[in-house]
Amino acid sequence: MLNYRMTTILRELMAADTAITSQYLAKVTDVTSRTTRDDIKHLDELLEGAKIDSIRAKGYQLDIQDNQRFLHYLKKVYQEQVVTDSIIPNSPEERIRYMIKRLLLEDSYIKLEDLSEDMHISKSTIQNDLKRVKKILKKYDIDMDKRPNYGLKLQGSELKLRFCMSEYVFDRAKKAEASNEIRTDQLFSLTETELSVIWTIMIEEIQENEITPSDIAIKNLYIHIAIACKRIKSGNHVSIYKANLEEIRNQKEYNVADRIVAKVEYCLQLTFPHEEVAYIAIHLMGTKMISQTNMNEEKIRDFLDEDIQQVTLAILNKIEEKFDLGIRHDRELIVGLALHLKPAINRYRYGMNIRNPMIDDIKANYPLVFETGIVASMVLEEVMGVTIDENEIGYLALHIGAAIERRKMKKGPKRCLIVCASGFGSAQLLKYKLQSEFDSKLEIAATTEYYKLQQCSLENIDFIVSSIPIPDSLPIPVIEVNTILGENDLERIKTMVFKNSISLFDYVKESLVFLDQPFSTQEQVLNFLYDELRNKGLVHHGFLKALYEREAVAPTAFGNLVAVPHPITPLSEQTFLTFCTLKRPIEWGEKRVQFICLLSVKKDSTEDLQSMYEMLGKIIDDVSLVEDLIRSKSCSEFIKLLVPK
Repeated sequence: MLNYRMTTILRELMAADTAITSQYLAKVTDVTSRTTRDDIKHLDELLEGAKIDSIRAKGYQLDIQDNQRFLHYLKKVYQEQVVTDSIIPNSPEERIRYMIKRLLLEDSYIKLEDLSEDMHISKSTIQNDLKRVKKILKKYDIDMDKRPNYGLKLQGSELKLRFCMSEYVFDRAKKAEASNEIRTDQLFSLTETELSVIWTIMIEEIQENEITPSDIAIKNLYIHIAIACKRIKSGNHVSIYKANLEEIRNQKEYNVADRIVAKVEYCLQLTFPHEEVAYIAIHLMGTKMISQTNMNEEKIRDFLDEDIQQVTLAILNKIEEKFDLGIRHDRELIVGLALHLKPAINRYRYGMNIRNPMIDDIKANYPLVFETGIVASMVLEEVMGVTIDENEIGYLALHIGAAIERRKMKKGPKRCLIVCASGFGSAQLLKYKLQSEFDSKLEIAATTEYYKLQQCSLENIDFIVSSIPIPDSLPIPVIEVNTILGENDLERIKTMVFKNSISLFDYVKESLVFLDQPFSTQEQVLNFLYDELRNKGLVHHGFLKALYEREAVAPTAFGNLVAVPHPITPLSEQTFLTFCTLKRPIEWGEKRVQFICLLSVKKDSTEDLQSMYEMLGKIIDDVSLVEDLIRSKSCSEFIKLLVPK
C-alpha cells in the first residue's frame, strides 16, 4: 500500500511533462531529499505497468510502459486510499466540485457508472447531484452533452470552459501567497520550473511598466496564463471578435501582455495566438488600479469618464435613499467605487468574470453591506445595462462597508451636555451617574449652568440632559430629568443613547416561528412563508415576487445550513423576522439549507438595523447554535436558544 508521501510523489510525477528534482518533491512532501529518494525507490518497486527513471542532473520522470496495466494499478491504489484516508467526496458540495473538476479535465466522455464507482454512491444519487452540476455550469454557458453508451461531456466556448476551470480546478479556499503555493497537480501538465518562469515574467513586466493590479488580480492573471499554457499545449485557445481585438491592440496593456507572452513563449517553447495576447491584455485592463486616492470631488470629475461619474453618484444616491447610512459624501468611497467600476465595466464588456475569495465571508459576516452591493448592481444594470455576478457585487460591497466603518469611527459614542441649576456638585453627580450607567456608549462633553448655555457650542452635541426646564428652542433634543436620576429618567436617556438601534430580539415572536417543516424545495419554503405572512396581514401581493427577484441576483444561502431570504426592496408596513426549520436540508442556490430566517424591513424605514444584522451574522457563524435551533421541537425552546435570558 502507498503511504501519503508516495501517493503525492506519484501524483506529481504523473502531472509533469519533464523530470522533477528530488528537492522539489521533498518540499512538496515536507521531508528531506534523502527520505524522498527512499520513498521514490520504494514506490518504483510497487508500481505496475510503469517505472521511475532517474535522469542525471534533471531528476525523476515517470515512464509508463503498459498503459492498461498502469491504469488498473491506479484504480487499485485509489480504492485503497478511499478506505484508508477517506479521500472520497462525502458531502453533496464535495461531490459536485469533484464532478465538475472531473468533467472539466476530461477530453472524452465519462460514464455515470465511472462517477458512481469513483465516489461509492448510487447512480440515482449521481443523477440528483448532476442537476446541481448542470445549474452551476449553466452560469458559465457550459452545457452537458449526454450520449447513450458514451456518458457525459462538457460543451462550451473555450473562454467559458477556462473561466469555470479557473474556478473549480483551483482550490480558492486555500490562500496562495506566492506562485509555488499553486500546486502543479492542479494544472496537470506544468512543472514547478514552468510555473516559476510564468510568475517571474509576469511580475517583472507588471512592475517595469508600472501597472498596479491588486494581489487578488495578480493571482487571477497568473492562474489564467498557467491555464492558457496548459490548454495551448492541447490545441485549445480563446476566440475574440476581430473588432474587439483591434480596439484592445491600441491599449498600453496590450504591449505589456505582448512582452509577457513573448517571454513565456521563448521559455516554454509555446506559440500563443493573438487572441491569447489580447485576453491577457484584458486581464491587465480589467485590474487597473490608480493609487491617487487623495483627489477631491472636483478632481475626480476631471479624471473620470462622464458615464462613470453618473453611475457612481446614482449608486450612492440610491444606497443613501434605501439605507440612510450617511456615507453619500465620503470622498474615499466616491474615489474607490469609481476606480473599481471602470475596470468592472471593462470586464463585463469582454465577458470576463472575476473571482472573489472573500465572497462567502462577506455574505455571512456583513449581510447589510452585501445588500448595499446588491443595490449598487441594480443601479449599474439600470443605468448602463451592465450585469454583474455576486463575486463583483462582493467587491463593490467592500468599498461601501469600508465607508460605513469609517463613519462609525468618526461618529463614536453619543455626546451630551449636562445643564444643572443646583450648582457644581449636582452637575457632577449627574455626570458620574451617567458615566457609570453608560460607560463608553455616552460621552459627557461638558456641564454648565442654564445662564451660560448660550455661550456653549452645540456642534457635535447629540442631546442635552437638564435638571431644569429649558424654554428656549434648541436645534438638539433636551431630556429633562431629576437631579437624582430615577428609572424613568434613565430609560429616556437610554432611548436617546441607543436611538434607532434595533436588535434581533425585538422581532422574535412565537407566531412567526415554524419548526420541523417537511418541505423539499426552496420554492415550497418561500411559498409557505408568503402564505403565512399574507394570512397574518403582514405582507401583500408582490412580496413573493420580490423574494424571487432578490434570489435571482444572488442566493441568500450563507453557509452553515442558513438562508436569510428577503424582498429585493422593502415592501412591508413594519420590520419583522420569520423563522423556519426543515426536517432535512434542501438545495438553496449552490448551498444546503435547513434553517431559514425571512427578513422584511419596513418601507422607508429610518431604523438602524446594523445591530440586528450583526446578531444574524453571529447566528449564521455559530454551527452548534444552528444545530440546536434546527433540533428544537417547540417554539418556546427555539426562542430560549435564540434569545437567552
